[in-house]
Amino acid sequence: MCETKPSKELQKGEPNFHQYTLFDIGIDPGLKDEEGKELPRPFTKNQMRKWLKKVRWENHKADKRAKEKARAKERRREARESNIDLGPSRKALKKMKVEKDKKNVGIIIDLSFDHLMLEKDRYKVIKQILRCYSVNRRSEAPLQFHITSFGQKSKNDISRHNGYENWDVEFHEEPYLDLFSKEKLVYLTSESENIIESFDEDTFYIIGGLVDHNKHKGLCHTIAKEQGIRHGQLPLDKYVNMKTRKVLTIDHVFEIVLRVCGGQSWQETLMKVLPVRKGAHVCDNVSSSTIDISYHSDQSD
Repeated sequence: MCETKPSKELQKGEPNFHQYTLFDIGIDPGLKDEEGKELPRPFTKNQMRKWLKKVRWENHKADKRAKEKARAKERRREARESNIDLGPSRKALKKMKVEKDKKNVGIIIDLSFDHLMLEKDRYKVIKQILRCYSVNRRSEAPLQFHITSFGQKSKNDISRHNGYENWDVEFHEEPYLDLFSKEKLVYLTSESENIIESFDEDTFYIIGGLVDHNKHKGLCHTIAKEQGIRHGQLPLDKYVNMKTRKVLTIDHVFEIVLRVCGGQSWQETLMKVLPVRKGAHVCDNVSSSTIDISYHSDQSD
């Protein structure tokens, strides 16, 4: 058997990183099929690149998490010195035994779009869901939080976050139409002609779990109309003006709904939630122009 020369990518690897070749691999623990079964060893360059990326992640995961913990500890120290309240820590949250009263308003993140996204974009969706869980958990009046169409790809992606099974989130493999009556559902989509000024009790608002870089613009609106469920958009252009055409992440939409349901005004909520880079500023009157904002896609992480 002839020897293979390591690729340029391998030659640029870390000093202590073993120079893997295809002949070192029996199975690929990172790539799995729809049923969760491990795939045979990869042969193409793209498959090999993905596999090596996963190996490097596993090799350096402990060091990376240690550095993240050190940075978090430093931020907490600086916050204490500046008298900034960062809220309860994770340990404190875990020790809380009193169940909070949840609002009778629910959020559903629809994960039925796995087949439309690349792996890196699916990871972005999971990270945004993680942020939704975090802000909801820290809220005094959290929303009912459901994730539907939770398929094998999503399970594989979220399994990188240990303990997700214990989150205060309802994970469903079924689509939302199999779980809730149409009368209780509202799909949030910027293409809708309906403006939502307040959130109704005993209603579940759907956010599309899709990072698509505007490749599938209007998809959620089309789905809502085809399924015969209500749809609406947030009144963003009524309360803020934005300098550039931007999109909102899943977690931004989630936090906006959470804060408004908690009693905050729309202007206060939008100015707190929208990142500074979006250039949002308060407008006194209802804007006659339409701000192009999507609630199911984002090009940033």
